[in-house]
Amino acid sequence: MILFLAIIGALGYFVSAYYGNPVLFYFAIIFSLIMNVASYWWSDKIVLSISKAREASRQEFFGLYTTTENLSIAAGLPMPKLYVIDDPAPNAFATGRDKNHAVVAVTTGLLQKLEKTELEGVIAHELSHIGNRDILLMSAVVVLVGLVSIISDIFLRSGLRGGRSDDNKSGGPLAVIGIILIILSPIIATLIKLAISRRREYLADASGALLTRYPEGLAKALEKISAYNMPMKAAHTATAHLFISNPFSSKGASISNLFQTHPPIAERIKILRGMIN
Repeated sequence: MILFLAIIGALGYFVSAYYGNPVLFYFAIIFSLIMNVASYWWSDKIVLSISKAREASRQEFFGLYTTTENLSIAAGLPMPKLYVIDDPAPNAFATGRDKNHAVVAVTTGLLQKLEKTELEGVIAHELSHIGNRDILLMSAVVVLVGLVSIISDIFLRSGLRGGRSDDNKSGGPLAVIGIILIILSPIIATLIKLAISRRREYLADASGALLTRYPEGLAKALEKISAYNMPMKAAHTATAHLFISNPFSSKGASISNLFQTHPPIAERIKILRGMIN
């Protein structure tokens, strides 16, 4: 959060220098602080809304409830709220600001395709995100990356056309540096988001396997999830890093690992099966 605040502050500084209006810098700082607070309190609601998730009733999804209850007790965590996304693509994510305000959302496709031990592996993975305190960080990043992109986009659309008059502009170097920063900031923010996601996925895999004491369950679940080659209907780039697997179809993609939201599934499965021996 401090790093994102620094990026937004730098953006605000160069925008204010370009326009010759220091008020814009103070506005950027105040606005970023407000968004930090908003990402803390309401990031889970924003994520659930973007994902088109609905609250899961105990009567309709009894198996999901009992599995989550049992694993929550084993992990020493409060029972999270459960949500369901009506989508045939198997996937899941956890969100919320802390363990007492946590949410686990799964797709209907996940519930249909996974066996009990596999579902336990996925839920244990998501509970590990809650126990490892990943959920606030990964949910807040959705809001903060979006804020950096919005500020950059506003400047690129209007700033390049209507900055200060030529009589008042101070030399070109500052403007050039500012424009470069404006262009690169969304990319830098996105790379930070992706790096956070990949690192926390490995940790959640390991913690989830220790919770169930059956790494093969999660390994088989990941195999089934990765075998489904159609993207989620409600897939969104802002929330992709939250899911247990990339919600976009990535088969045949040649994108560098640097720009992927998740570590390679094959590598995750190999590590999980290595825990068995």
